[in-house]
Amino acid sequence: MKENSKKAGIHLLEKGKRGIFRVIFSRSGLILVLLAVQVLFLFSIFHWFEAFLPHIYGGVVIFTFFMVLYLLNSAMDPTAKITWLVVVMLLPVFGALLFLYTQKNIGHRALKKRYAELNTETAETLVQSPETAQALGQSDPGAAALARYVQRSGCYPVYDHTAVTYFPLGEDKFREMLIQLEQAKRFIFLEYFIVDEGEMWGKILEILARKAKEGVEVRMLYDGTCELSTLPHDYPRRLRSLGIQSKMFAPIKPFVSTHYNYRDHRKILVIDGETAFNGGINLADEYINAYEKYGHWKDTAVMVKGEAARSFTRMFLHMWYLDEKAPDFDTFLNVPAKQQAANGFVMPYGDCPLDKDKVGEQVYMDMLNRAQKYVHIMTPYLILDGELENALKYAAERGVDVRIILPGVPDKYIPFALALTHYRSLLESGVKIYEYTPGFVHAKVFVCDDREAVVGTINLDYRSLYHHFECATYLWGTDCIPQIQDDFEKTQGKCREVTLDLLPAEPLKRRLLGFIAKAAAPLL
Repeated sequence: MKENSKKAGIHLLEKGKRGIFRVIFSRSGLILVLLAVQVLFLFSIFHWFEAFLPHIYGGVVIFTFFMVLYLLNSAMDPTAKITWLVVVMLLPVFGALLFLYTQKNIGHRALKKRYAELNTETAETLVQSPETAQALGQSDPGAAALARYVQRSGCYPVYDHTAVTYFPLGEDKFREMLIQLEQAKRFIFLEYFIVDEGEMWGKILEILARKAKEGVEVRMLYDGTCELSTLPHDYPRRLRSLGIQSKMFAPIKPFVSTHYNYRDHRKILVIDGETAFNGGINLADEYINAYEKYGHWKDTAVMVKGEAARSFTRMFLHMWYLDEKAPDFDTFLNVPAKQQAANGFVMPYGDCPLDKDKVGEQVYMDMLNRAQKYVHIMTPYLILDGELENALKYAAERGVDVRIILPGVPDKYIPFALALTHYRSLLESGVKIYEYTPGFVHAKVFVCDDREAVVGTINLDYRSLYHHFECATYLWGTDCIPQIQDDFEKTQGKCREVTLDLLPAEPLKRRLLGFIAKAAAPLL
């Protein structure tokens, strides 16, 4: 069990409960506070301004009318428009204030400007090889067009001569991580959404501390929400005492800002600029099934060896240098990587919530639109906007075998209920849906037509597609694609298929909660 697993490796803390802080600083906490303020405000109006209520009511009606017109003419996603229309019509004053608060991105403008500067500064460090782009174009013009789009959006080249290893479980990735970390000579970069002390992180931390003493540069970047759930605020200081440079992305502070709405959801490990890991697996024991948090944890990852690893180095350095004025890219990016004897093409890419490009969603939809035989998907969440839902349905309606594997045991019940709201529409179009009965699926995998796949951190929900920093690895013709498809088939064999006939038998709690939460889906 988890208590026993903590005996392995280095551990820097004994954790306590932080649930109250998580509630206070969460989006749900913010919404509850605004609702409470509105209730108090309305009671105050009735009590203090009873004689002016007709005028106040008229002003609210006019204000709501213009807010509705503004929302209808805005450029946001249609599903998000509906949500905000409901919020503003039910809560005119504070609904509008909440909308203004989220749209203005108070506290986030400097970050957006800085990220754009770093992207421009490093645009020429990783240049697309014309020969590689031409070779992909000859193999698959559609995939080459997708690569050009991704390259334009964030300077992410497509590579050949890169070896890719697929890991169907977190335990598999963990074993290989330990092997590769031991081989580090120059630097180790880690960027993870969740870090939690236990067997997994303890063994990794022991190697990191030893490598730091040997002169290897070790940097650790993790998301600031960890200090509300798994790690204390001073954990970077504790890591520095071991010789490990460490930062939190967007640490929680006692003031309200949309800065907290954008999280670093990436999972990246880079070793010497030649080896990189990417996928859904965080640094916590549930991801390697050292203990069962929500039943058996199904997750996936890839390891890339070769020049493609440099794209992950660049992604990490972008996030690391957001708060530094004199970044050093040359030391880490001007290191040539060995070419590998491997087939196919590899394109690591990132998705940034600070620009207008929805790269994660566009890659998924492009694969759906080009598919001829099948698209098989594993995802922990299914909270779709209209565009992505239509892409899934259209692919199935034109004869593509579209299958989606989702969790049978949820980690969060509201997203689990919201997924159900999409089932009927998808099933009626021919999409096949499966739920993983042994436990929780955290994998983010697309595999298509025995030729291309994506493994990364990008879920099929609004958080990943609109609000998080994400990353993934696009694969075309690589040797591991048959293994990815085989893993999907084996995982499907452990699932129950959801059919239209079974939908009425779903628990009333799940159906009712999904029905109610649907209106607020883009805010979750």
